[in-house]
Amino acid sequence: MKAKQIHTNTFIDQKEVVIVELKNDKGSFVKLFNYGTIINQFVVTNAHGEQQDIVLGFDKFEDYINPAYLANYPYFGAIIGRYANRIKNGQFELDSIEYQLATNNGKDCLHGGEIGFDKKVWDIVNIGEEPHASVTFQYFSLDGEENFPGDLAIQLTFELTNNDELILTYQADTDEATPINLTHHSYFNLSPKGESIINHIHQMNAANYLEQDSNFVVTGKLIPVVDTIHDFTKPKAIGANWDSESGYDQTYVLDKEYGALTLASKTTETSSGLSLLIYTTEPVAHLYTAKYLSVKNGKNGKDYGEFDAFCVETQHHPNALNIPHFPSTILQPEEVYTQTTIYKVLIH
Repeated sequence: MKAKQIHTNTFIDQKEVVIVELKNDKGSFVKLFNYGTIINQFVVTNAHGEQQDIVLGFDKFEDYINPAYLANYPYFGAIIGRYANRIKNGQFELDSIEYQLATNNGKDCLHGGEIGFDKKVWDIVNIGEEPHASVTFQYFSLDGEENFPGDLAIQLTFELTNNDELILTYQADTDEATPINLTHHSYFNLSPKGESIINHIHQMNAANYLEQDSNFVVTGKLIPVVDTIHDFTKPKAIGANWDSESGYDQTYVLDKEYGALTLASKTTETSSGLSLLIYTTEPVAHLYTAKYLSVKNGKNGKDYGEFDAFCVETQHHPNALNIPHFPSTILQPEEVYTQTTIYKVLIH
């Protein structure tokens, strides 16, 4: 197991952007930036003995802050916070106080506002090699940042095991009640040539999905997946019976005990022989098949377009701040927020 830092000599807000590389004994490795805790590479060995990178991104850090990329920003590989997904009208009420957030997605707030945790340089508080190659990042979100209340301290630890598991462990605390809903936004493609993900075989352990309005904000209504295109309770090709114009951009309520670490989804690709299993303590997972992806000059000069990747964003119920019957996403000062999500890669 190895863990090392690589300096970029690039500074943002007077903090250096650093690459952290985690490597296991099998030769698999992950490269992370402390900027947005971006997963830049996740390289494993496929069924043909070839090393294969399974996440989308760029070869150079500078491309992650390029204005052309940010103009149609897909949040490649970054943490999402203080609040993932959409908040209706960017508004919520907490302790009889009305809060207005940025409306950066139509009339709604998306992924924490204009400058979320994905655009911050995180501190590196620990790098280790036992029992697994690991790194812990930390960020302090001050009261009023993006108009959220309370000082929030967040730590995110990545561990790469010899079983090709990338374990993400989140922890946070606050000095006053505040909303929190964190996720990570990696774009996966298991094809050796990065072909469309329509033939990836996907399974999601969810009997219900959440109704959304025209801007993809959840309304609070659960809809059974049975007899719909959203039924992934048994494995099927992502493109088997979908709306080929839109793909999937949908939140699924996982069949599980609240807070338990269980299997959320399994995605398999035939030509690579790879499967990606995602385990999480979170109650929902958002499946996005990159309908709106349009990025020039990605890794090895490849242009990325619609359906070139899939995301499984583990999180709490979106817009729960405005839907009382959803599990609470308010963190109190006496509480500690925790979440574990595991990306496990297997040869099937």
